[in-house]
Amino acid sequence: MLNISEVKIKESIPFSGAKSLVMTLPVKEARQRVRILFGLMFALFITLFLPWTQNIRSKGYVTALRPDQRPQTIHSVIAGRIEKWYVAEGSFVNKGDTILQISEVKDEYFDSLLLPRTQLQVDAKNLSALSYKGKVSALDDQIDALAENSILRVQQAQNKLKMSELKVKSDSIRFEQAKINFQIGVQQLNRAEQLYKEGLRSLTDLETRRLRFQEVQAGMIASENSLLSSRNELLAARIELNAVDNDFKDKLAKAESEKFTAMSSQYDAEATASKLENTYSNYEARSKFRYILAPQDGYLAKAIQVGIGETIKEGDQILNIVPAGADLAVEMYVQPVDLPLIKKGNKVRFIFDGWPAIVFSGWPQLSNGTFGGVVVAIDQFSGPNNQYRVLVIEDPEEDSWPELLRIGSGADGIALLNDVPVWYEIWRQLNGFPADYYTNTEKEAAAEKK
Repeated sequence: MLNISEVKIKESIPFSGAKSLVMTLPVKEARQRVRILFGLMFALFITLFLPWTQNIRSKGYVTALRPDQRPQTIHSVIAGRIEKWYVAEGSFVNKGDTILQISEVKDEYFDSLLLPRTQLQVDAKNLSALSYKGKVSALDDQIDALAENSILRVQQAQNKLKMSELKVKSDSIRFEQAKINFQIGVQQLNRAEQLYKEGLRSLTDLETRRLRFQEVQAGMIASENSLLSSRNELLAARIELNAVDNDFKDKLAKAESEKFTAMSSQYDAEATASKLENTYSNYEARSKFRYILAPQDGYLAKAIQVGIGETIKEGDQILNIVPAGADLAVEMYVQPVDLPLIKKGNKVRFIFDGWPAIVFSGWPQLSNGTFGGVVVAIDQFSGPNNQYRVLVIEDPEEDSWPELLRIGSGADGIALLNDVPVWYEIWRQLNGFPADYYTNTEKEAAAEKK
């Protein structure tokens, strides 16, 4: 066939009777290969102009759109000992249903009458505060009475002082009058003695004058004595006025001191009562934590704490619960270089684990078994894996996601971008360029401007 040998077989053996050998003749084989080659090249050339949907593929998993609808762990608020289970794993519970009961393990909460006795303490302290409040009110009345009594006593002392001043003035005038009478009496006595010596008056008249002089002298001494007594009374009145003021201040200070002491005791009793009320509220709330309740409707998953009599600490995990009726979403991650291409409202196709699919990423309309989604949220910072988290919900314009889809299922996401020719996509991939940053609408608008 390669014409290497000088001996020609076709010259000695005819080929007309061997059809298989005739088909292998070089001329016909070359023509057939050329036709096939041209056909493939033509098909490839046509393929280059077919529309290709740029896309970004990323792995993710099914989750809930709202944080309160995602699987969560039920914790124990208080330390306790498991006494009774009311449900089993996989059971459906409504919000508020009792899951299990625990008992106290701390000795300060063992008292079965803890709440009533604490309430008695609260009532006693409130009554004590009320008593001190009454004492404060009584001391206020006493202070008011002291003030009124002090005003009257001061007025009385002032009147007495004024009377003493007037009496001193009156006795002073009498004393001056007595001194004048004494001087006149001396002169009259001297004249009477002179007249007696001259014989013009009798001895009886002289003695009568002397008696009158003695009376005048006694009157002057009595007036002086009365004046000194009035002055002493004036000093006593002044002392009494000062004493009234000092006595009022002393009693007032004592009453106010007792009042402030009572107020301090009242406030201390009120503070203690408030603290006891807080303690009572804590005890009451703690008693409710002895029953672990379902926080929302859902299905109970794995129980972390098991058995009867097992002790748990504050904040320990008890079991997991999966909320019912959650709005499903897919949590997928994209590289930082692809982040500018993802926007809210972008379409995404998903291949869920357990649901077979035939996928043509560049021709999503030819794919089968995929489900549509719409981007609703994009994180503003990268996670520990240096990728950005994107949340995608069910596309309302397409078929619903499978009903048996569960949170935690794997999902292969295909974010759909621009529609470009196949040759453009090959050229972009060969050169390592990123996908287009513009949508078709933006491109058309740019073309119209040009």
